[in-house]
Amino acid sequence: MTEPVVAQKAPLEVAVTEGESYWWCACGLSKSQPFCDGSHKGTGISPMEYTATRTKNVFFCGCKQTGNKPLCDGAHSVL
Repeated sequence: MTEPVVAQKAPLEVAVTEGESYWWCACGLSKSQPFCDGSHKGTGISPMEYTATRTKNVFFCGCKQTGNKPLCDGAHSVL
């Protein structure tokens, strides 16, 4: 697998806590979107760590096509 699967064509809003780490699913196969559940094993695609710099809501990429990994940059609008 060289390209990620589009999990959904919209971002996923998540409330994050300052200082906490979150592992974003980069392959699109996780059943726990937008987070990794280990489904990437054997795909050659690894999850990406996101550490919250403050407590707030962020929009994680759901289409896996963002240029601003792991956050949404609107790439889903052209899929």
